[in-house]
Amino acid sequence: MFHILLFLVVIVDYLQCIVHVKNLSNQDEQYLRCFSSLVPAQPVPPLAQTLQGYLRALEPLIPEEELVHTRKNIQKFCGEGGLGPQLQEGLERRARHSNNWISDWWVQWAYLESRQPLPVHSNPAISLPKRDFSDWRGQLVFASKLIAAALDFKNVVDNGRLPVEYMRGQPLCMELFPLLFSSCRIPGRKHDTITHHSRARHITVVRNYQFFQMDVYNSDGSRMTESQIHAQLLRIRAESWKTDKEPMGILTSEHRQTWGQAYSRLLKDKLNKESVRAIEKGLFTLCLDSPVMRVSDDKYSSRMAAQILHGGGTHSNSGNRWFDKTLQDGSWGLLYEQATAEGPPIATLLDHILQYCKKPDPKKTPLIPLQMPKKLYFNIDREIKRDIEHAKQNLDILINDLDIRCFNFQRFGKELPKQHNLSPNAFIQVALQLAYYKVHNEVCASCDIASQRMFRGGRTDYIRSPTNQMLKFVLTFDDPSISREAKLELLREAIETYVTLTDQALKGQSIDRHLLGLKLQAIEEGLSVPRLFMDTAYGLATHWKLRTGQVPANTDSVMCFGPLVPDGYAVCYNPQSDHVHFSVTAFNCCEETQAETLAATLHSTLCQLQELLQPTV
Repeated sequence: MFHILLFLVVIVDYLQCIVHVKNLSNQDEQYLRCFSSLVPAQPVPPLAQTLQGYLRALEPLIPEEELVHTRKNIQKFCGEGGLGPQLQEGLERRARHSNNWISDWWVQWAYLESRQPLPVHSNPAISLPKRDFSDWRGQLVFASKLIAAALDFKNVVDNGRLPVEYMRGQPLCMELFPLLFSSCRIPGRKHDTITHHSRARHITVVRNYQFFQMDVYNSDGSRMTESQIHAQLLRIRAESWKTDKEPMGILTSEHRQTWGQAYSRLLKDKLNKESVRAIEKGLFTLCLDSPVMRVSDDKYSSRMAAQILHGGGTHSNSGNRWFDKTLQDGSWGLLYEQATAEGPPIATLLDHILQYCKKPDPKKTPLIPLQMPKKLYFNIDREIKRDIEHAKQNLDILINDLDIRCFNFQRFGKELPKQHNLSPNAFIQVALQLAYYKVHNEVCASCDIASQRMFRGGRTDYIRSPTNQMLKFVLTFDDPSISREAKLELLREAIETYVTLTDQALKGQSIDRHLLGLKLQAIEEGLSVPRLFMDTAYGLATHWKLRTGQVPANTDSVMCFGPLVPDGYAVCYNPQSDHVHFSVTAFNCCEETQAETLAATLHSTLCQLQELLQPTV
């Protein structure tokens, strides 16, 4: 079973946050300003509104005595002499003088300063419909079309032909699309940075742990045809028939501080520096993976999600990666780096690739000689070899710790809730809360991802799933003394409350980014962090045991990512009209969490909710 993986670097930037991005061209900056003028600035929510919402979010999670303590902290925070009004004023001032008051902070705090490894902990993977290649010939033919499709999308963006996207009738921020290519995350000892190279003419291809620099434009500036690309891939295959002893790409899977130190050592050598820079500057990186063991159909989606998420381990294809680059296309699927991309723009790119791959090559192949792709070499001394061995050990430990279960729920899809005038996403969120409660006999801090692209430079905020209404429904669901009609009414109340929270989040009125902004503003002003953010309640409220995300797509794909905390889960889903694709992950190191158990419980819970809506008796 052959695989193709495409790393396509996608970078989200903010006009006032270019400090994170090096080598940005004037054309890219002008393009960003043009796109950003279509949408308004992201508002700073009212302080009282956020703090009231925070208290409501705590009510299902903590006992009353803790809630009393938190109320006192909030009163001190907002009262006379409290820091709340001062910090709020600072955020409002920041909003007046920046492209987006929270996004650059969020990217720096959540991603670039995070020292966690990128695979599993950060980079999400998208597993695409099954498409096996019986031999290497089919793999290379399809890889050629993927490369051509990505280049065609780049051409659409470069020529200003990418249509503005809309949500609920409102235009969305399109700033990231001009920077989809030739970007890379650069490791650092204390924090990472992002670099962008706007004039690249090559991609990098990796096979058997060997990297090649391959031009994809002819001397006259025209894009190479699929036939030309295929000829070059054949050359690379012939040159890389034997697996390299040292998988250099494995270094990018390390803890970021460790990789930052190794990166500094690596670049001291001139040859290494040239090879690394070629990878970083490339439009994207195509990974041609070796075959993996075939599995039964029921395990296929889980195996493929794992293969895309981390490469399957050091004895499989994990060395065929450069995790600092962003989008990956496997057997096939995509992997992207979150500091530089969000799910919806990646879905736009993916949809373009899928549509392009259905069509024949529209371009005739010119009769011109092609330069041999350049193999990238590395000088590996004793220290670098030691770094590689440590990275291999650490990645295998991480991979063995991850439990993945993907499944296709086929009893119904998003049309069933719609028939009952219920929000499909809110309906699935209720099912997730109920399933979690069935397994753990409690509700937990849970976050669903809401896009903020209705605003300039907007990234994401959280919708908090546990509400008083959600908890009430969960507690009464299995009570035989409660009538079906009463349960249906509680279900509707839980869903309506969640829909209201979703609407608030999409309007920039959610609580979590605002709370983070207040905390970071205190640090910015050299003040002590307010007690509000130091008490037990805040720690519990931000210990996300259930991380969820709806990533709808026009194809049968499912996203997969790791949990945010050691004792948590991550659940992603793609609702189609008559079925829903799910992925569930957990860590084996925690005895209380099992991905397979939650997945099975979620499946049965959805069936029970269907029975509640449409009783068979």
